[in-house]
Amino acid sequence: MSDLITHRAFFGDSERAFCLTDAMLAELERITGLGVGAMYFQLVNMAYPAETLREIIRLGLIGAGTAPETAKRLCDTYAANRPLAETFPLAFEIMEARWTGTGTDQTPEDVDRAASADFEALSVAA
Repeated sequence: MSDLITHRAFFGDSERAFCLTDAMLAELERITGLGVGAMYFQLVNMAYPAETLREIIRLGLIGAGTAPETAKRLCDTYAANRPLAETFPLAFEIMEARWTGTGTDQTPEDVDRAASADFEALSVAA
């Protein structure tokens, strides 16, 4: 697990680590049938299937070292049948950590500039 792409946040009953490693990203692409760029584009444009949010959270937990059974239980308990406004921010932050990194040397302005440039590149490609 790489700290550069690991997001830490409170989920369920404690703070947890989430990391979309290469293997977890490949699994997410397989499950959704979308490449990571298309999936990120859907998230940015609020055009995602609801189940995608839970899968991002579940696979992020597994990628950070949570046992698969525990990750599923946590998602079933704390992400299922919840308002999307609760699950979207966490799922997006997990994906954003993989997309732009979580480097502590980055300022919020650096992250914003990188995200804007990524969005513009995706808009031109679409």
